[in-house]
Amino acid sequence: MPRHDPEVLRAVSMYQLGLPRMPASGRSGELLGRGTGTSLEFQEYREYMPGDDIRHLDWSAYARSDSLMVRLYREEISPRMDVLLDVSRSMSTSPAKMQMARQLSAMFSMMAGKTGSQPSIWLLGDEVPAPSVRLENLATLDDVPFQALGTMDELLADHAVPFKRQAIRVVISDFLFPHEPGQLVRRLAGEASVLWLVQVLTKWEADPVASGGTRLIDIESGNETDVYLNQQTITGYKQRLQSLQEEIALHCRRHHAVPVTLIADQGLTVACREELSRAEILRAS
Repeated sequence: MPRHDPEVLRAVSMYQLGLPRMPASGRSGELLGRGTGTSLEFQEYREYMPGDDIRHLDWSAYARSDSLMVRLYREEISPRMDVLLDVSRSMSTSPAKMQMARQLSAMFSMMAGKTGSQPSIWLLGDEVPAPSVRLENLATLDDVPFQALGTMDELLADHAVPFKRQAIRVVISDFLFPHEPGQLVRRLAGEASVLWLVQVLTKWEADPVASGGTRLIDIESGNETDVYLNQQTITGYKQRLQSLQEEIALHCRRHHAVPVTLIADQGLTVACREELSRAEILRAS
């Protein structure tokens, strides 16, 4: 079960969520709310924006910096996290890929739970509205079939996921489905306080090798195609993959989101230590 997976437990004990101190949309540095709140516990400063309570203006900071600053206080609301797990057939191309997807979902949820969050894992497949898995039911992730024919883009267009406003939003997918990256990222970023896009690929998907005549089967449709996997074919594929990743990254920057690509074959431990830590999605506890 993901919740009792040794790698997941080790990761949860060694790392914490790398939440920014001041996200672009809303406040979540300590999984706090967006506004200034009413608690007397001071948190930090930010620049004054129209509509802010002028009673929280710090005139001494204005004298030092010539900028209007407001004091932020802990807002006493329940923190939230949405984990969006792609359960389409393309995520089942290898046991390692499915395992990584399940482990990541459990890991992010458990890390959020440690901070007092109320995480939900939304299974993005064919069901509308999308079903969810709660923290107390993580064991059911083992029974989730990666067999859906629908795509994340279609579900978002159908409003199949009831996003929580100002939630931390983590998306786990290979993103190898037909979509327009700008539109997809914009939909995912809507009213999120933090957005992380975690692309999970197999080693072969990230870096295929020439193998001559090969029969490829579209795992989504079952259609078969005979191709000759020479270096020219592979170079074209890798260029398209890189173009997709660069376009996703471009739109993530525009929406203050963070994209990262993981190789499932390397395992969760390496992913946490390397890519997720470098992207500052995770920090050492």
